[in-house]
Amino acid sequence: MNDLSRVPQDFRAALAHLRRARYRDGIELTEIPAPAHLAPYAVAVRAEVRRPAGLPAGPALVADPAAALAPTGPAGSAGAEDELATGRFVLLHDPAEPPAWGGAFRVVTWARAAVEREIGCDDMAGEIVWTWLLEALERHRAGYSREGGTASRVLAEGFGVLGDQVEGADVELRASWTPDGPDVEPHLAAWADTVCTFAGLPPYPPGVTVLHPRR
Repeated sequence: MNDLSRVPQDFRAALAHLRRARYRDGIELTEIPAPAHLAPYAVAVRAEVRRPAGLPAGPALVADPAAALAPTGPAGSAGAEDELATGRFVLLHDPAEPPAWGGAFRVVTWARAAVEREIGCDDMAGEIVWTWLLEALERHRAGYSREGGTASRVLAEGFGVLGDQVEGADVELRASWTPDGPDVEPHLAAWADTVCTFAGLPPYPPGVTVLHPRR
């Protein structure tokens, strides 16, 4: 948008709040082109969490000791295997306030992390990551309404020349909600926290238990 005079004041305020957002160490946020077909105004951010030096592979995070999510991959590996989690945060603005939104703004997010296959088969995996998001929003006092989301698990199994690869899985969370107003700074911070927790990156938020990797 080259002519900012045509951009609604509320959206300009929201952009200023996003740029002031403080988020925890260990996550890299980059502004990317926003989808043009979802709303008259939009801004998008990509997140990447990579394995810090010295962090062992396979720590399991649980909201309840009965279930766990853990990023996998050999410690010290390079490239894609160093990526613990990735995601996107999109802020939409429509001054017409679509009835489905219940407001002029809508946050749409996506996050994915690699997990052990047995964790990917756990029926509670989706509920756990959804709970992490809601707890992060509450922790950052990000007012919201009309929240919704879906979690999916994709299992990977190699065959032929790829038959010796370690079996694994991906867990994805797609979520959206309506922020209370243009102050979206706590919403971006909460989502960044969620992606870091998704990746198993310390320091861990209060209430999250860390289990040692299985031997």
